[in-house]
Amino acid sequence: MPTLLLVRHGRSTANTAGILAGWTPGVELDDTGRTQAEALAGRLAGIPLVQAVSSPLERCRQTLEPLLAARPELGQAALDERLGECHYGDWTGRPLAELAKEPLWRTVQDHAAAAAFPGGESLRELSHRTVTAVREWDEKIAAEHGPEAVWVACSHGDVIKAVLADALGLHLDHFQRISVEPCSVTAIRYTPQRPFVLRVGDTGTLASLAPRRAEHAPSGDAVVGGDTGTG
Repeated sequence: MPTLLLVRHGRSTANTAGILAGWTPGVELDDTGRTQAEALAGRLAGIPLVQAVSSPLERCRQTLEPLLAARPELGQAALDERLGECHYGDWTGRPLAELAKEPLWRTVQDHAAAAAFPGGESLRELSHRTVTAVREWDEKIAAEHGPEAVWVACSHGDVIKAVLADALGLHLDHFQRISVEPCSVTAIRYTPQRPFVLRVGDTGTLASLAPRRAEHAPSGDAVVGGDTGTG
């Protein structure tokens, strides 16, 4: 099956200000975020990509712009609202330092499966829509481009942590144990048996994620990063 490269958007103006942006329009990358986005294109330079998918929010689309400019064969990123940020409802736009004093904050941190944002969605709903989205895209890309394909999707921190928790077999209550920094790359390869998590929040070089055929692999089998998962 294909390999998914999940990119968290670069650092945004809301990240810098300590604001929970959610779906607030007009939240863009700051100077550091734009630098991170430019570097992402170089980090992925040696990896053949067949598809780019993005949250529709500005900060994600801006993060992919340098990569798409360097890869004209990809065209425009497909926008999927299911990969958009959590709908935080009444919490949207509020300072994180203020939200940390709310009783719900501890539920979000310690018992995420029970957390529902007032006027917004629950983290269980977030997990369901995002995991469904990436698995459907992965199946579509496998059918169109084959099992060795690599594709990239740009999304948000809580989205990526929810997808990772599912891939790792973690209960959603544990998803806050996962850290994904701005413009980090998380790599997941879905197979008929189980997902393989190849990278978590990687901010360094990614060349080893390029598909390459193992010397003793059966014909048609690809080994991503040279790891067969046998130890």
